[in-house]
Amino acid sequence: MRDLADRELAPRAAEADRTESFPWENVRAIADLGLFGLSLDPEFGGAGGTARQLAVATEELSRGCAATGTVYAAHLSLCAAYINRFGTGGQKRGLLPDLAAGRRIGAFALTEPGAGSDAAAIRTAVADRPGGFALSGTKAFITNAAEAGVFVVMATRDPSAGHRAIETFVVESQSPGLTVTPQHGKLGIRASSTCEVTFDDVPVPASGRIGGAGEGFSMTMRVLDASRVSIAAQAVGIAQAALEASVSYARERRTFGRPIADRQAVRWMIADSATQVEAARRLTYRAADLLDAGEPFEKEASMAKLYASRAAVECADRAVQIHGGVGYFAPTAAERLYRDAKITEIYEGTSEIQRTLIARRLLGG
Repeated sequence: MRDLADRELAPRAAEADRTESFPWENVRAIADLGLFGLSLDPEFGGAGGTARQLAVATEELSRGCAATGTVYAAHLSLCAAYINRFGTGGQKRGLLPDLAAGRRIGAFALTEPGAGSDAAAIRTAVADRPGGFALSGTKAFITNAAEAGVFVVMATRDPSAGHRAIETFVVESQSPGLTVTPQHGKLGIRASSTCEVTFDDVPVPASGRIGGAGEGFSMTMRVLDASRVSIAAQAVGIAQAALEASVSYARERRTFGRPIADRQAVRWMIADSATQVEAARRLTYRAADLLDAGEPFEKEASMAKLYASRAAVECADRAVQIHGGVGYFAPTAAERLYRDAKITEIYEGTSEIQRTLIARRLLGG
């Protein structure tokens, strides 16, 4: 994974960010290594493997290119993982082989303009139709939507019923009435597409529902709990990249006749970053190990995501400071990582939500 990140991902990261181009070359390289099948059932084309191994893979991909890490996590840890865990035999046979091989990209459509952290407030509606269902509504900030061949979509029978009315569906990207509109102007991870997705009476066959009536919210929360380990790993990768950029520049940049690596202020910043990276990595691996062991892991996953995302932001901030004026301009890695890091504190549960979940595990209520 480290070799792939250094040899292929990192050299392409700046240009992909500048042009906001989806990293198809990276996707093909990941597919060639069989990494899209990691953690998926081998019976349906997956490669098997553990949450710990998935965390290592996500960390290294994100160290090389944070946008590629986002593409990978949304495709595998959300869309494919949902089908792998809760899908019917037919859904798995029909969808997982292509997802595991990277022949199709997956997207996870939960967030709406009025429902982010409050996932139970979604308003995309599902109605019964002869032979199946129909979906109507709008999703926002959906990763991979522009390239996706398949969506996992949450919809509600009755918004007033909250989480009890939510159901989950598999929707093909070519379904009539489905419109994808790219959203531009992102601060970071620009090579990863983010889109608004509109459902205008989109037909879904009866075989397209995952789980039963009213089970969507519970399944979704369980998938998100596990996916937080991957986002924590992504944040670790960004933090590690910022640390490496800081060390490299500190050794080569000279002021007053000496490398800035000799300056105590710089040395302490690097020491702080290195300590944060290691602590974040250990929290992340601990959560992954608990998940692999079948033990309660939700609190630890929230802790890992909370701490690792803050570490990514602070390590990237120090990297810019160490680079000085050079770090304020593209295409330096420090500038890009500074922009990329922030999203890890926002998506898949904000830092405020993670604190709420941690406290709930400790205190109840």
